[in-house]
Amino acid sequence: MEKFKYILFSLCTILFMGCQDESQELGDLIAPTNVVITAEIMGQDANNPYGDGSGIVKFVGTSDNALTYRYDFGDGSDVKSAPLGEISHVFAKTGVNTYTVTILASGTGGVTTSKSMNIEVFSSFDDGEARDLLSGGPGLSKTWYWAADKPGNIGLGPNEVQGGGEHTFNAWFNSNAFHADKLCMYDAEMVFTQTSDGSLTFEQTVGQAYIPGTFAGTLGVAGDTCHGTDVVPSLGGVKGVQLIPSTSIATVDGGYRGTTISFTDGGFMSWYVANSNFEIIDITAERLHVRVTEPGFAWYCVFQTDNPND
Repeated sequence: MEKFKYILFSLCTILFMGCQDESQELGDLIAPTNVVITAEIMGQDANNPYGDGSGIVKFVGTSDNALTYRYDFGDGSDVKSAPLGEISHVFAKTGVNTYTVTILASGTGGVTTSKSMNIEVFSSFDDGEARDLLSGGPGLSKTWYWAADKPGNIGLGPNEVQGGGEHTFNAWFNSNAFHADKLCMYDAEMVFTQTSDGSLTFEQTVGQAYIPGTFAGTLGVAGDTCHGTDVVPSLGGVKGVQLIPSTSIATVDGGYRGTTISFTDGGFMSWYVANSNFEIIDITAERLHVRVTEPGFAWYCVFQTDNPND
């Protein structure tokens, strides 16, 4: 009995010491203090108090004891990380609008301190034609499918300028029609809806998310195959959509349309690389060609209004 008591006491001591060591490793929980956020509106001057119409604003956040920062821009877009506190954002709602921007400064142990500011920004950007082409027009909905029966429905190229200058097209890979390792994604159905006042929403109503091998390791899942909401929760539900000016070097150099489809709440068009911005290369009433990037790579997706499975 005495031996059993000793073993039990030793076990409890070891467990207690382990908890103590773990607590010590976490360190003190320190909340950031003296949080400051400043904003520089692109093109702002005496004649343009709300900016030059691009809607671009550069934010800088500082504080004591912050390890990283996040921004909520107050326009329905996703909260964005800014490890050093600096970030640029495009406010796309046409006209002069007021936004409440909040910076979230995180300290040790994830303790967060926030600071908000109101900012008035002018945006003159409005691609009404693209909005109507995506949805069919005010009060209407349009369903899009992968252009699975066409070669090049998915392509891959660099996301940085290469030695030969290539960075605006699918220089590395161009799929076949009904490409063998992508068959699971070709049943996707994606619906854009426009309200009578011109607002856009998006929902993938059929199909799963395709995750390429280049990105799958980030999530620790199998790549070059499809996954559901258990892996990509943002696959489900209705997303808000904003059409914003494209700013990538590929758009500038490639002669793209200059409009980017930006989804709220982590939305995306079937191809998942944790990026909710799909640059429009070109669009017609029946065909949509877009570019979406992940670090080091640019993917080129082609969608159409004809169901390739019919």
